[in-house]
Amino acid sequence: MEKQPLPADDDKTEATEVDGLTGESSPQETSEPDARAGWNSKIEYFLAQVGFSVGLGNVWRFPYLCHQNGGGAFLLLYILLMLLVGIPLFFLELAAGQAIRQGSIGVWKYISPRLSGIGYSSCVVCFFVALYYNVILAWSLFYLWNSFQHPLPWEKCPEEGNVTVKECNESSPTSYFWYRKALDITDSIDETGSFNTYIVCCLLAAWTVVCLGMFKGIKTSVKVMYFSSIFPYVVLFCFLIRGLLLDGAFEGIGFMFYPKLKIWADVQVWRQAATQVFFALGLGFGSIIAYSSYNPRNNNCHRDAFTVSFINFLTSVLATLVVFAVLGFRAKNKAMECVASNLKDLSKHFHEGLVPNNVMPPFNYSDPKSVALKDYRVWVKQYGSMVPGNLTDCDLEKEMQKGVEGTGLAFIAFTEAMTLLPGSPFWSALFFLMLLNLGLSTMFGTMEGILAPLSDRFKCLARNKTKLTIASCIIGFLLGLLFTQRCGNYFVMMFDDYSATLPLIIVVVFETFSVSWLYGADRFLNDIEGMLGWRPSVVYKYLWKYICLLAMLGLLGATTIRMFLSRPTYMSWNQEKASEEYLEYPDWALAVLALLIIFATLPVPVGFIHAFLQKRNTQTSRDAENGHYRMVNTEETAMTDFSALEHRNGDAAPVS
Repeated sequence: MEKQPLPADDDKTEATEVDGLTGESSPQETSEPDARAGWNSKIEYFLAQVGFSVGLGNVWRFPYLCHQNGGGAFLLLYILLMLLVGIPLFFLELAAGQAIRQGSIGVWKYISPRLSGIGYSSCVVCFFVALYYNVILAWSLFYLWNSFQHPLPWEKCPEEGNVTVKECNESSPTSYFWYRKALDITDSIDETGSFNTYIVCCLLAAWTVVCLGMFKGIKTSVKVMYFSSIFPYVVLFCFLIRGLLLDGAFEGIGFMFYPKLKIWADVQVWRQAATQVFFALGLGFGSIIAYSSYNPRNNNCHRDAFTVSFINFLTSVLATLVVFAVLGFRAKNKAMECVASNLKDLSKHFHEGLVPNNVMPPFNYSDPKSVALKDYRVWVKQYGSMVPGNLTDCDLEKEMQKGVEGTGLAFIAFTEAMTLLPGSPFWSALFFLMLLNLGLSTMFGTMEGILAPLSDRFKCLARNKTKLTIASCIIGFLLGLLFTQRCGNYFVMMFDDYSATLPLIIVVVFETFSVSWLYGADRFLNDIEGMLGWRPSVVYKYLWKYICLLAMLGLLGATTIRMFLSRPTYMSWNQEKASEEYLEYPDWALAVLALLIIFATLPVPVGFIHAFLQKRNTQTSRDAENGHYRMVNTEETAMTDFSALEHRNGDAAPVS
């Protein structure tokens, strides 16, 4: 197969090439590029992998899914899918990158030239994700800047002429600040609106930080990761300790972990759990492959797969504890405000003689603060219908369900909870600084998933990697301006929900199929044994060939069918109603969605056709030997034997 020595990010190292998966070294010609750079320590590598895999989804998507889908039952389902699908596929990408020592394009081209399109698809999806992900960092920067004032600007509704702004009064101060002040959002995706100057400036700052952290490759990005990967854990533990001291925290955590085993019968819950496992580990992006390609060949990537996955899971659980402790406190305050309002009406009706004595509650209704929420709910269910007016139940769980998904959790629900804390500006600044660092470490991994494969594939880019990094960030900023329009949030949702999901699943399906069937699972395990010095369990063979592949095909089918059965929708903000509502995407938006998905997956068939035509035109013996897909068995030689053959014959083809 076509295999070239790889350029370093910075330093020059010994001019020896490690041939693929067998670990044999062969001399290079003096004209060849230098050997690949590596991590300075195992800690740097762990910070990079954990920083990439642990992102914003751990903080705002996992807690929501866990709460909505059976609490503890969802946790068990998530662990099951993590063990059967997530970790095996994570191990597959780690081993492939470490062994072949190239980015995603080089890895799949190495296995077969017809598979090079898989790597290009990964790069395209990484670019899509980078475009909108950095906008979220821009929002975090905007909120971080506004946190340095007291009181917080989203703590109270503004007034115009001594009259509270209607839109704020009918919603909430946090919702109003998010939709009107931060986004200045339009009513639908059809209304574009002007650019938001503040968000444009924050987006420029976000891309500048990413560029400064990436312009020297892993040599500079890892220095930033020492802070960006560790600081979020410090903040989470601070929030956990503070949250557990709040009234309502344990009720919130109780709602989160209460198991509802009946959800296991719901196919959609399995789909959501599998999707979360898939995205939590960052499968298919190529970033895992890129980071592991800088490892020494004898690194225990099997242990790394379990360690990183375990840390990722524990982080999700930790974040969930923090989120529901704080949201439980917020919900308890809301519920008690509801109780106070209802008891005030009850007292008024009683003094007017509209409520008989035998209906009045046994507790001290004149002092709402002394009333237990449980006692009130028991009374209102029994006697509430006998009281004039509309006494509500004041359900704590319903209050917790409001605004706990995605951006709504971070920029509405959580910000509202922090306004109730003493020293709210401090906690707000800490929270958004944590979000910024979580997103930044993920952005580094995403950009590495773009830059490393392109640098490995094209010599001219490898020689000008700093210029490539700067150019990529400039292009990312210019295209990212799409998301800074007044309707930009709707495009962020579009990209987040659809532009990455299907293409990434397709990429991972091809990855799994090519390794386990085209190249051969036994053969791949043989190569790993030659690399590590011991053979992983044969269980991986059956997981890769059947369980993982069928699971990914099932996830792909379920996601596709769901898109066709129900027209895709997005959540909009209606200024007149001052409330959120779901709208269907217009036809032009669906056309854009289709083009994004097609554009991201197109490199796979194009790469296959290009390699097929190239083989057909050249008709050389090497192309005939390397180009055919065929089922393999354990008796075949490792993939790297082809590379060794090329060097012995002195006819290794250039990669360009």
